[in-house]
Amino acid sequence: MSLSFSLEGKAALVTGANTGIGQAIAVALAKAGADVALAGRSEPAETIALIEATGRRCVNIKADLSSIEPVGRVVDEAVAGLGKIDILVNNAGIIRRDDLLQFSESDWDAVMDTNLKTLFFLSQAAARGMVERGAGKIVNIASLLTFQGGIRVPSYAAAKSGVGGVTKAMANELAARGVQVNAIAPGYIATNNTAALQGDETRNRQILERIPTGRWGRPEDIAGAAVFLASPASDYVTGQVLAVDGGWLAR
Repeated sequence: MSLSFSLEGKAALVTGANTGIGQAIAVALAKAGADVALAGRSEPAETIALIEATGRRCVNIKADLSSIEPVGRVVDEAVAGLGKIDILVNNAGIIRRDDLLQFSESDWDAVMDTNLKTLFFLSQAAARGMVERGAGKIVNIASLLTFQGGIRVPSYAAAKSGVGGVTKAMANELAARGVQVNAIAPGYIATNNTAALQGDETRNRQILERIPTGRWGRPEDIAGAAVFLASPASDYVTGQVLAVDGGWLAR
């Protein structure tokens, strides 16, 4: 059974792996045996060190994923460094908060471009090599707002709903060609992005009261799901949005 979850001999590309969920996923893939390429704006020094400590190779690709301009280069550099891309994890994302009646076009476009447009075109570019080899895994990071509307985050809700839809669309076209496409919808995870919510006594209490497990999630809670969806254990799983939310949606 352990061989079903092994990533020995695999090469992964993870976006937005400087901290938090992306970092936890990148390190978990390395621990499972994969070499890992990282793509993002920030220098992921800590993530690189953690991956190299596992004995796996790590390639760092500096790229601003707020537009699709660097997509081709990112894929080319990952392939040049690791030889191929067996696994793509689309984790990079941003959020903008404002009242609905005040929400700006610039905030709308910024979130949609990074969270949905780049995700699709990076997946398209990486999938070409996967299809040629007849095998591959694409894991998109969705959100609870793939299922819900949220408050004061209309572009984020739209983008993450789009991630759920495009995950299914890609799965439909790529499944017969050996490529599985799935998404993970994290619940409330304790990261830098949620620091304000954790620090708000009222909102923190309201959130915890809704989560059946009674705690915020940790980035490592998402990493296990990512390893599963990247491994042979999930070869008959495609087009799914897996909620890892401590039971939030069940409440």
